[in-house]
Amino acid sequence: MIGIVDYGMGNLHSVSKALERLNYDYVLSDNPEELKEAKGLILPGVGAFKDAVEALEFTGLKQFVEDYVAEGKPLLGICLGMQLLFEESEENGFSKGFGFLPGRVERFSGATQDGEAYKVPHMGWNYLHFNDPSSVLLKGLKEDYVYFVHSYVVKTKNVDVTLASADYYDVKVPAVVGRENVFGTQFHPEKSSKTGLAILQNYADFIEGK
Repeated sequence: MIGIVDYGMGNLHSVSKALERLNYDYVLSDNPEELKEAKGLILPGVGAFKDAVEALEFTGLKQFVEDYVAEGKPLLGICLGMQLLFEESEENGFSKGFGFLPGRVERFSGATQDGEAYKVPHMGWNYLHFNDPSSVLLKGLKEDYVYFVHSYVVKTKNVDVTLASADYYDVKVPAVVGRENVFGTQFHPEKSSKTGLAILQNYADFIEGK
């Protein structure tokens, strides 16, 4: 069973429906006592980084997630949920994230180094380039298009945590990240057709030890 963490800022309906399409059991809850019974967690997210951190702290879910991961149990962050896995963000002022992965979340500049303007947010279908096709989330898949909606992007010097990336003008966007039992997708797998569902299936298989 997968636990979907409900802290009031997630795309809960579409994530739930995606798991239903995979015929995988899940619990959607804001109750740590219920969530701790899950074999793996999904941390969705829509909105601002600072608001999300405050919501997680207010509900006590931040400490719960930290303890859950420290026990070696799997966690998958989606979109804002992925960004929360990193150390800090500049969105709406400085905020600290979970710090499971090294990096900082910064706003797209809106212009390339050559001065070409581009739209923010990065929204729509973009192509995934695999850095580690043998990773848990990507095994058995082919590079394909997935669906993004975000104005902030992760900047990390540790290239090993970036399992797949997407190019948005001259920005290399970490699109799939992970290390040990912590994973994340900047895009929405639940809105990314067959490839997105396959990524969720790979995560479900991982937590079941397949």
